[in-house]
Amino acid sequence: MNDCIFCKISAGELPAKIVDRSAHAIAIEDLNPQAPTHLLVIPVEHYATLGDATATDARLVAEVMSLASRLGARHGSEGGFRLVVNTGADGGQTVGHLHVHVLAGRRMTWPPG
Repeated sequence: MNDCIFCKISAGELPAKIVDRSAHAIAIEDLNPQAPTHLLVIPVEHYATLGDATATDARLVAEVMSLASRLGARHGSEGGFRLVVNTGADGGQTVGHLHVHVLAGRRMTWPPG
C-alpha cells in the first residue's frame, strides 16, 4: 500500500531501528514506548488486520508470533512479557497493518485498558 507507514518501513523507504527479522517479518523499536522494551513485529507483506492474515496465510501469522515470542523471551525478565495485537478501531488498532506489540521490562497489569 502506498500510504502505509509499516509497508514503507518494511521496504526501507522510511527509517526505523530494526532489532530483528525473519524471512517474512521485521521487528522494530516502537517510537512511543509503553514499557522499557516495546517492539513491534510487522509482516513485510501488507495485511490490514490479524483476521486478514489468518484467513490467507496462517503460516505467516505463526512466523510473526514466533518472532515476537523469541523477542519477548530475549528482552523480558524471568517473570515474563506481554504480546498484544490490536485489531480494528474498537480494539485500539491505529495503524492499518498487522503488527504485534512486544512489551517487556516491567510488571504488566490487568485489565490493560
